[in-house]
Amino acid sequence: MRHEESVAPKDRPAVSSFTGPLFEFAEETTWEALSREPARRFQKPLLVKGAVRAWPAAEKWTFSKLSELRRPDGSEVICRFQDGLVEQGETRPLPRLPVGPFLSELAEASRQSPGLPEGLLPAERRRALSPGEPFPLHWDHLRTLPPNRKYLADWPILWEFPELRRDFAIRTLWPGWRHTWEYVFIGPAHTMTGLHLDIHNNWFCQIQGTKELILFPPDQTPRLFPSRKYNLGSVLSTINIAKLDEDPQKAAQFEQARGLYVRAEAGDALYIPKNTWHAVVALTPSISLGIFGLTPWEVLTEGAWAQLKDVLHHLRLYRWRNCICHEALVR
Repeated sequence: MRHEESVAPKDRPAVSSFTGPLFEFAEETTWEALSREPARRFQKPLLVKGAVRAWPAAEKWTFSKLSELRRPDGSEVICRFQDGLVEQGETRPLPRLPVGPFLSELAEASRQSPGLPEGLLPAERRRALSPGEPFPLHWDHLRTLPPNRKYLADWPILWEFPELRRDFAIRTLWPGWRHTWEYVFIGPAHTMTGLHLDIHNNWFCQIQGTKELILFPPDQTPRLFPSRKYNLGSVLSTINIAKLDEDPQKAAQFEQARGLYVRAEAGDALYIPKNTWHAVVALTPSISLGIFGLTPWEVLTEGAWAQLKDVLHHLRLYRWRNCICHEALVR
């Protein structure tokens, strides 16, 4: 794994002419308050403070403990890792690496962490904001980060190790029946998931570490440059939020968008409605669990349509080699 810290050259140009979109804080509640509203219907992003702290995962899911996972035959766990931003540029082969040593390195990095970086919304600025006041973000923060490094993304850990499912009260998050599936995202500080939307509702559970998220409702799509690059269940954006100064025309249009900002700390859960654009930046080594869900009607509509496109894609009839799953030189 690459070094955890990177200092930007002093003569690196700043994005002085780019203010960026204006944001507001997403709505917040607590796990205790939400538990008193079992029939609540979720319509927009909602940050639930302390949700994960009420579950066994808060204590059991540490870097050190997960590094001890082994297959039933005692062999080490091998997974595919994401290498760079899948949303932009060329699709590259995904390296297969052992999970244990990677997690052990993250455990050591989390112990040695010097503290939280200022991030997209520095603490002093955050404290000065009035309720409901719109604010820009500190985009230069992204330009000082080292190149996006390898991290463990989209790992179906609860499918591979079903006994770990007992560590989460997943069903309590959803009003009514849902078909659910889960993926874990584990990585060092400074990893970034580029701007994209998912066609499924998602509970983003922050188990360890701190992440920042920016979110845009579906009506902001015309300003977010949807890509034709294929990914099952998602729509990607061609905007690289870490390099906005390299494409002034896109940056100018992106600047007209209006979004929400979230700082998800260990123990928090964020509800992300389907078709909500979002990007994620890790401030520290982190463990996150994405819990995706569809109602019965959504299984028969959005879910069935996504599966049909995936079949056509693998039959080479739909966006073949313009995707995140097969190497190509096509954007």
